[in-house]
Amino acid sequence: MRKTVAWAIISSVTTVTGMISPSWALNTSIGEAGIYANLLHQNPYNLTGRKIAIGQVEIGRPGIFGFDKIAAWSPTFKLAGAYYQNRAVKSNGNLDNHAAMVATVMVSQDKKLPGVAPDARLYASAVGALKGGGQPQECLASQHIAQQNSGDVRAINFSFGESLSQDPRKDAKLDGNALLTQCIDWSSRVHDTLYVIAGNQGQGGIPIPTDHYNGITTAYTTKREGIYTKVDFANLSALPVGIGRSLIKQEINFGARRAINLLAPGSKVTVYDLAGKIQRVSGTSFAAPHITASVALLQEFGDRQLREQKPNWSLDSRRHQVNKAVLLNSADKLKDSGNGSFLGMMKTIFSKTHYTWLESDAYENPEIPVDMQMGVGHLNVFRAYQQFSAGQWKPKGLVPTIGWDYETISKDNYRDYIINAPLRQTSYVAITLVWDRLVELKDRNGNQQYDLGETFEDKGINNLDVYLMPADANNVSQSVCRSVSKVDNTEHIFCPVRSPGNYKIRVQYRQQMNKPSQAYGLAWWMVGQQAN
Repeated sequence: MRKTVAWAIISSVTTVTGMISPSWALNTSIGEAGIYANLLHQNPYNLTGRKIAIGQVEIGRPGIFGFDKIAAWSPTFKLAGAYYQNRAVKSNGNLDNHAAMVATVMVSQDKKLPGVAPDARLYASAVGALKGGGQPQECLASQHIAQQNSGDVRAINFSFGESLSQDPRKDAKLDGNALLTQCIDWSSRVHDTLYVIAGNQGQGGIPIPTDHYNGITTAYTTKREGIYTKVDFANLSALPVGIGRSLIKQEINFGARRAINLLAPGSKVTVYDLAGKIQRVSGTSFAAPHITASVALLQEFGDRQLREQKPNWSLDSRRHQVNKAVLLNSADKLKDSGNGSFLGMMKTIFSKTHYTWLESDAYENPEIPVDMQMGVGHLNVFRAYQQFSAGQWKPKGLVPTIGWDYETISKDNYRDYIINAPLRQTSYVAITLVWDRLVELKDRNGNQQYDLGETFEDKGINNLDVYLMPADANNVSQSVCRSVSKVDNTEHIFCPVRSPGNYKIRVQYRQQMNKPSQAYGLAWWMVGQQAN
């Protein structure tokens, strides 16, 4: 047990900086200093993740009151289920302080220290120590969690991973082809769940499966003047330089593709540990659960809209591609001055080396959709709610300046979304397009489930591009902004409107690598001329 806990903490380069006095200001990471989840907990939103299932896979697991016999222990959360890999867990088995603290970030019901989604249903699986398994067992555990709640688990948190040194492939690289990486890309599609992966931090870190494609990988922020706005120096999310270059380079994605999608608070986050004591901790391990639990808040709202049969809502709101597009497109980059030109963003985000998005190569180069350090920006779940609540709009008619869609497109075809209002000059446009890498299971026994000894096959990524074009334009050469990555399954536009007028979004299927039809999630946010 001691070995299990130690490995989980070291592997995620998590630091625990000591117990905190009860009078210390508690979890600012879910409030205005962090992701603004506290606003959604309150009237009129009242979103706390009710009835929404999320998952957690780690080396160990959190505890269950009345099942695990820990002296003087009363956890601040309730688990919907706990497992060892894909089977029932034994009382007191595989308990892990790290897993308990991660669970606190997601579902703590403590009034002083609430989680992001305190009423969400959390299912947790422990994969066990390395000595007893590895990536095959981790895949089994992931599949098992994805199948809980009658197969309806909206997001799964990974605050752990495998070192490249443990991968059995010869000359292993972060190229997306480790078994666990392929497994979760397969699972995200087959089980329709969004995997959120703690980013790698180097020096014995957890690079596998940070090279996945279909979920979200996070880096973490630290506070500047009391607000989470700066990428922390501990993140391994920049081009490697200096003496450690050869080692660090191995732990960054192979090739031109970048790993980080989204930032979240991770420095000196306040949590409860397994013994019920308040700790202050740091690491991507604690950034990832902010994102995972944010999905529960959005999905509670989406299911509410479905129950009330609101227009422009469908079951597509549950798609993992939609969740990913909404979270990425609503991220904070540059604080809005109050005139709406920066889309109501609430904070300016800085890289480790103190540049902003406007100084990034992702802003300048249409072939680079995400910044090496910042991804597309910082999680803001309140803005994600605003993005999501605008509803689903199809390319058949005019669409509003804010919205999202889940659609399919065929080879050599395109979809046009014509905006229903002229855009304001000098205002910014945010557009995010995501789709899945196709990974298929080599299912030897035909049971449509992963079993030990089975493998996966990477079928590649179809190439989709996205453009902002004048509404009357016919050729993409007339586009005013575009995102045309050749190596990723995420495209992201953030650009100013140089000339006022009517515009449209074009999604284009550029190159086929697997199937002739491709599903995608799309989110957009713009400012019409009539806006103040």
